[in-house]
Amino acid sequence: MHMSRRLGIAVFCMVPAIIGGGILYGIFGSYVPVAVFEMILGFFAIGFFSK
Repeated sequence: MHMSRRLGIAVFCMVPAIIGGGILYGIFGSYVPVAVFEMILGFFAIGFFSK
């Protein structure tokens, strides 16, 4: 996989992580749901990188 594609996937996963993490923290007021959400997105990104 080319480096430009890997960077694109990283950006694709980082934007929802930042925005979604802020939304989840605003709703729940705790970092636990944010951490779970970040791990799910991390596994999603690792799945793309492994192909």
